[in-house]
Amino acid sequence: MLETLRNRRYRHLFFAQIVALLGTGLMTVALGLLAYDLQGENAALVLGTIFTLKMVAYVGIAPIAGAYAGRVNRRALLVGLDLVRVMVALLLPLIAEPWQAYLLIFVLFCASAGFTPTFQATIPDVLPDEAQYSRALSLSRLAYDLENILSPTLAGLMLLFLSYDALFMGTGIGFAASALLVLSVSIPSPKPTPPRGIYERTTRGMRLYLATPRLRGLLAISLVVSSVGAMVLVNTVVLVRAELGLGESALAATMFAFGLGSMVAALVLPRILDRVSDRPVMLIGAVIAILSLLVLAAVVVLLGLSWAALLLSWFGVGFGYSVMLTPGGRLITRSSHAGDRPALFAAQFALSHACWLVTYPLSGWLLTQFGLLVALFGLACLAVLALGVALRVWPAGDPIEVEHSHDSLPPDHPHVQGQRRHSHPLIIDELHPKWATRF
Repeated sequence: MLETLRNRRYRHLFFAQIVALLGTGLMTVALGLLAYDLQGENAALVLGTIFTLKMVAYVGIAPIAGAYAGRVNRRALLVGLDLVRVMVALLLPLIAEPWQAYLLIFVLFCASAGFTPTFQATIPDVLPDEAQYSRALSLSRLAYDLENILSPTLAGLMLLFLSYDALFMGTGIGFAASALLVLSVSIPSPKPTPPRGIYERTTRGMRLYLATPRLRGLLAISLVVSSVGAMVLVNTVVLVRAELGLGESALAATMFAFGLGSMVAALVLPRILDRVSDRPVMLIGAVIAILSLLVLAAVVVLLGLSWAALLLSWFGVGFGYSVMLTPGGRLITRSSHAGDRPALFAAQFALSHACWLVTYPLSGWLLTQFGLLVALFGLACLAVLALGVALRVWPAGDPIEVEHSHDSLPPDHPHVQGQRRHSHPLIIDELHPKWATRF
């Protein structure tokens, strides 16, 4: 996997991702402390509003940013968005009212909504070989998991000597370092796309995405991911502290079990994806994650909740979670032309976060109102339903190349070159407006 880092451009982009993630992790800790300073016992309301604004920005801004990412210099766009995030991070320690926090954080999340899908769309252009790209996706997954471990640790060490305002400074440094690393390498930008109207451009990514069967399957898998992930991310603190009566170190260890499962999957996936296609791998990941929730529910019924059972279950959920998430970039790359890639990554970014917008509150409501068993079964049932949709909309034997004919095109059209019936990777575009064998 590490041989991918021999590519200088990818190596710089990967380290840009790491420092930006560390900066984001420091900001997450600092926001909790800032919210408490601003509102005391009502800090949860401030944080809830902030995370709602995050989802609104991700769902609403990402498709617009993706629509125009192909029309500007990609490196300049990424550096500019990083600089916006730097400025916001440096302003955060100066605020005195919650509305100021909401405004600044919304601006920062809007910048992230433009940065992340554009960055994701850049990697397959830097690593056109699919095997290398698969390893890059696994490295990216490892980076996210390690950030979940390292950021709280680094924040804790800094808070021993500094106030939490220093964490915002660390966030700014992380985004600034990301900008410098992106600036240090050349980044390929796709060829300019034909001029299109505002509506056509902003909705194009969503329309191409939803017209492609494997991407409709990816969306259904994203709902599985958010269903099982929300159970872990929202409810773990309640299960460990209230249900089991354990301390903060046990909470950290429980979240580490989830991250460890994800990291193990990221390490073994590249070799598996060299031999097995994406669809069965992602479906197996979904089954593993769902079964992990159901097995925990069975243990609770038979023996009651125990920490050992929770650790093993969360490890299984984390493993399945990573197996489902990691191949997603391959599916989008395989289903798009280079010029449309930012729009499709933006569509996936927005739609997947829309799934989280549903499952985050659902998970907390089920546990609070009905208890652990209902939460486990409810989210597992939603995940099973989403898995069933994925099986239906993403047919087995998903081909890369599709033999088809263009009866409506003249024989001298550049696409057919005298052969109306031909075979090539089928990608939804103007010449192939639907998934079919005749056009």
